Amino acid sequence: MTKPPLTLYLAAPRGFCAGVDRAIKIVEMALEKWGAPVYVRHEIVHNKYVVDGLRDKGAVFVEELEDCPDDRPVIFSAHGVPKAVPAEAAKREMIYVDATCPLVSKVHIEAARHHENGLQMIMIGHEGHPETVGTMGQLPEGEVLLVETVEDVATVQVRDPERLAFVTQTTLSVDDTIDIVAALHARFPKIVGPHKEDICYATTNRQEAVKAMAPKCDAMLVVGAPNSSNSKRLVEVGSKAGCAYSQLVQRAPDIDWRALEGIASVGITAGASAPEELITEVIDAFRDRYNVTVEMVETAVENVEFKVPRVLRVPA
Repeated sequence: MTKPPLTLYLAAPRGFCAGVDRAIKIVEMALEKWGAPVYVRHEIVHNKYVVDGLRDKGAVFVEELEDCPDDRPVIFSAHGVPKAVPAEAAKREMIYVDATCPLVSKVHIEAARHHENGLQMIMIGHEGHPETVGTMGQLPEGEVLLVETVEDVATVQVRDPERLAFVTQTTLSVDDTIDIVAALHARFPKIVGPHKEDICYATTNRQEAVKAMAPKCDAMLVVGAPNSSNSKRLVEVGSKAGCAYSQLVQRAPDIDWRALEGIASVGITAGASAPEELITEVIDAFRDRYNVTVEMVETAVENVEFKVPRVLRVPA
């Protein structure tokens, strides 16, 4: 039987960012240096395939520091942790390695600087997301107020409207955040913002590639985990940019082939914590069913690299 033709548009950049790459490397190097088990507080990055792979090598994933023994190394996830976590690890004299993405650490430093200058913080982010929890946990209780939507800006209760600053989660929708920032400036004209947008280069670049690709596609698949903020934002960006069917899939078996019947073109991208193997797996699944032509949609070239902490670069 002749396979129907299909054009696959492949977004570039897609998949792993420098912060995710560094975090995975940190776990692998820690296992090499100290042997198994190495404990990791929270999923190192939000991707089941990556986490399962590291677990097979000897990483033990836990939700809280209290679940770790004192005598084994512990790694903090790429999303960042509240200040109390490394303080507790130090108190217990644990070996710990902080895999917080340097771009998230930059937001932490920014928040601390504003706090020192007597400003109350407003954080634009998603409640309960580990990055938001980590950033809010850099300052004392009540010093960081969370807003998720434009509507939240209208009701947020601040100490002094003249003494405010804001930061954002690094994995938000660029367009939605612009609207929330505009609402903050409208309600609090003296609010201080970051010199440059907190949303990271990788999130921005992946969203731009999706915007360029979406109008060409009958459907779009984002390879990523359901708990990955930046992956879920790519699905939303795809829908808003004109792609009628925009869906998140973790692996090739998750593809809903019935929903794709009769289509001529599909866009494929991946969240910043999804490895290239999973994208290849999805493309191969399409090749099994269609006569595939792959076209690249490239909107940026990334060459960012972050060093791993020094403790892993020196011999044991």
